[in-house]
Amino acid sequence: MSRILVAEDEDRISAFVAKGLKANGFTVTVVGDGLSALGHALTGEFDLLVLDIGLPELDGFTVLRRLREKRSSIPVIMLTARSSIDDTVAGLEGGADDYMAKPFRFEELLARIRLRLREERGPEVTQLRLGELVLDLRTRRASVDGRSVDLTAREFLLAEVLLRHPGQVLSREQLLSRVWGFDFDAQSNVVDVYVRYLRRKLGADRIETVRGMGYRAVDPDA
Repeated sequence: MSRILVAEDEDRISAFVAKGLKANGFTVTVVGDGLSALGHALTGEFDLLVLDIGLPELDGFTVLRRLREKRSSIPVIMLTARSSIDDTVAGLEGGADDYMAKPFRFEELLARIRLRLREERGPEVTQLRLGELVLDLRTRRASVDGRSVDLTAREFLLAEVLLRHPGQVLSREQLLSRVWGFDFDAQSNVVDVYVRYLRRKLGADRIETVRGMGYRAVDPDA
């Protein structure tokens, strides 16, 4: 599930874009000023930034420049009410990947987002493998040591997120956001519950607990 950061200070537009993206399977976070946009984008938690130029605190050009100065490679699609060639050139030369003038059709924005994400990811991955654990992303089936394992849709998605980042510790908050798509109460134990489900089905030693930090997928035979 791709995570999109939308930086737009007009509530009507941000709500319209967020609603459409969520309906198409994306996880969306909306911020309304440039400082928040910069801070969120630099976390590395987002796959793409939709960035309005006319933001308070820091304008979109400044946000983009600081992102590139800090070596952030997050794809950026800029939105603006301005339609001059100079603004378009400034955005693209500043490191934007695409540029759309308001008003725009949502279908066009969606198509451009999908294109940028495909370019960023390269060839489509159809299988994730960690040791003898294999996830087939086309059939949504799992196998361990060649034995098929039945997973629910949510269990499969959690396993997929972990296997896309092998050996990397993912916090409960990261897993909540990527698997469930919205924030639970900080005290919620839903991640821990589903990790237990996966351990029973895939093997207890394939998902490690890193105390105080989160979970990571490992190859027990490595």
